[in-house]
Amino acid sequence: MTLKPSQIHQILTRKREEFTAFNREVWEHLQQYRSALKVLSAQGESEVQQLLSQCAGTTGARLLESLALAKQGVISSGLVWQNKEQSLAWVRDRLTGIRTFAVDGSQIYPGKDLSIPIALVQIGWFENPHLPTGGYEKDIALDVMTPIDLQAGNSGEPVDRRVNMRRFEMETQRLVKYIQDHAYAEDCLVFLDGSLVATFAQVFDAESRQFYVRCLLDLLRSSEKYRVPLVAYIDTSYAQDLAVMLRTLYDLPPSDTIHDAQLLNKMMAWGDRTPLFLCERLGILDQYEEQHDRIAFTYLKTTRDNYPARIEMPIWMFEEGITDRIMDWVRGEVIIGGGYPYVIETADQTAVLQANDRQVFFQILQDWAEAEEINLRFSRKMVSKVRRR
Repeated sequence: MTLKPSQIHQILTRKREEFTAFNREVWEHLQQYRSALKVLSAQGESEVQQLLSQCAGTTGARLLESLALAKQGVISSGLVWQNKEQSLAWVRDRLTGIRTFAVDGSQIYPGKDLSIPIALVQIGWFENPHLPTGGYEKDIALDVMTPIDLQAGNSGEPVDRRVNMRRFEMETQRLVKYIQDHAYAEDCLVFLDGSLVATFAQVFDAESRQFYVRCLLDLLRSSEKYRVPLVAYIDTSYAQDLAVMLRTLYDLPPSDTIHDAQLLNKMMAWGDRTPLFLCERLGILDQYEEQHDRIAFTYLKTTRDNYPARIEMPIWMFEEGITDRIMDWVRGEVIIGGGYPYVIETADQTAVLQANDRQVFFQILQDWAEAEEINLRFSRKMVSKVRRR
């Protein structure tokens, strides 16, 4: 049966006060945190650093860049154009000849249509040299995962997780290879679509956590060793590193609902960013070995209406003094992409597996299994679909 809008409306009306109370509490906490951010910005940098040094243990974040250029925790970009042509001219001035590179992935999970678990993982990448003559590189790589790869039946571990892990491994390995192939290049920027801090993996078993950490450590170490700039782009971030820092410094009430992007949004115009901070998040970073205190982050306003994006990078880029240049390259990609980095968007389009790709995969699999006399049974529903196509 279809939904009954009248019942939904009645329930929402009955529970209106619960929503109102929640919003009221969030709003009150948000004002307290924003007031603390104003206090932080008004204090001298030496005073802030002294306060942070007096805090025992991790503080969520520590200031790397000076507060001198920041107002209410935000560094203004000063970028205002009269029309789109002016903004694109600015992009050409910054990005011409700069190679940007990104990787994304897609997958076909094991399902009930096959008698044994089989999965397909595909990654796609895109390199844009930003040359007036055009030209780019766009390609894919894939892997077929067998029951052994999937560890099917191993202590109840979800096979879908094994697929996700393989995809993540392929994506990060391709980024590492690109970095190695462009060692010491000053004209390229590598994008990771996601975070360098694998907090998402904390809910997994120890082996899976270590797997994700190992992939990201390879990426961080490669960027630092070969001096190729790397940025992790998180379009929608619920990280609370700044909120934790403010709570620690100014004894604010704990709040699971206040996140950094929400806290900063009201103070930011397009192109603005926060000073660079060192990430001191409690938990997963303890496993990052020598890289546990080598990840920096900032927030960048990439659209007029949405919350700012979180940008993470290896701290060597700050130490080399290239942060401003790199942030302009990120802004340029966002302008080309209409609010989202064009290079990541194109990598996603390259990698994505459509519904018809699934049917093609099963058709190839069926033909191959018959030719090799492998006992691979398909569901009647799948056989019917493959025949019709």
